[in-house]
Amino acid sequence: MKIDFSDKVVLITGATRGIGRQIADDMEECGASLLLVGSDQKRADELNVDAEKRKLRRRYYAANFTNGTAVEELIDEICSSNRVDACINNAGINKLNSIDEIKNENWDDIISVNLQAPMIITRRVSQGMKERRYGRIVNISSIFGTISKAKRSLYSVSKFGLRGLTVASALDLAPYNVLVNTVSPGFVQTELTERILKKDEMEQLALQVPLGRFSRPEEISKAVLFLASDLNTYITAHNLVVDGGYVNV
Repeated sequence: MKIDFSDKVVLITGATRGIGRQIADDMEECGASLLLVGSDQKRADELNVDAEKRKLRRRYYAANFTNGTAVEELIDEICSSNRVDACINNAGINKLNSIDEIKNENWDDIISVNLQAPMIITRRVSQGMKERRYGRIVNISSIFGTISKAKRSLYSVSKFGLRGLTVASALDLAPYNVLVNTVSPGFVQTELTERILKKDEMEQLALQVPLGRFSRPEEISKAVLFLASDLNTYITAHNLVVDGGYVNV
């Protein structure tokens, strides 16, 4: 058995860096044609030029994920001219605040990007999936949608909510052979992680993980690819935690 996306069109958000970029690269290696959404128009334009030169099967778009109308307009444009077989809702933001320090604008931004945008995208892509009676949707949550930590209230609200969206939409779409699941990464070795955390902080966190290390982006990507592929025919409404055992200690 092997994962094969050679006849599939896959939409991925947050696809220009970190986990999203890894998923995109792995999907293309498995034969997928890619529709990739980031937040920076200049970066999207540059990546499209590069993709054309290298003859890659991908097209980049940009949207302001804090603006629901902008997200809706872009996804409608994409879905009106493309079939979407699988959708990976990966775009997300975080801001560390104690509950007594949260500002309304912090709430608006995080909920808009982490929860409202996946809802809008799922609502639109599922229309075509229902008609074709086939689809795979994977929402990228976090261990902080299963547990939480100080100063993670906003992030946890959004990620717990994303799990709720997964379960509810999975039940709505099950009669149409559209499977909806969540992957919840733990601590991942990405460029963003390395910018945010000092080396000694990362070492201390790694000691708290039963496997003794952060995951690599490709380890998260493998879980996503399985759930989004034809190898998955019966798993839906599930939350797959990929964290080296961290939530169990």
